[in-house]
Amino acid sequence: MKTETYTNRYGDEFVFTLLEDGNIQWDGNFEHSRFGVANVYDDAYNEYKKDGGTLSMKEFIKEVHHYDEDTYKPSEIGKTYRELVYSDWDTITMVDPSGGPYLTNDAKIMGKVIKGFKPNDGGYIILTK
Repeated sequence: MKTETYTNRYGDEFVFTLLEDGNIQWDGNFEHSRFGVANVYDDAYNEYKKDGGTLSMKEFIKEVHHYDEDTYKPSEIGKTYRELVYSDWDTITMVDPSGGPYLTNDAKIMGKVIKGFKPNDGGYIILTK
């Protein structure tokens, strides 16, 4: 199996092993790491559409997070619907061990494009497209 080793600025080593199924095993020290998870917009968007909204989901997502540059006040859509947006803690989209490497969905590693992460005993399975 093909492996690559990355040593971050603190000297921590991370080993990436290309698996037979095309995914990548990522082993290393994740004690001091940040994680990102997916936002779920379905409930908020469905409520918005029920109230007569006409934006596409992509436009709605942008608008629900929009703040006025001068007043820092949220958009009307943001004020009304942002509390219906929630995080899916089972869908990891980014892992950033202190000192690196920072990896996120749609980044490339070992010639593969990342589509997600699943924790396991050694670290993470990097799911690829």
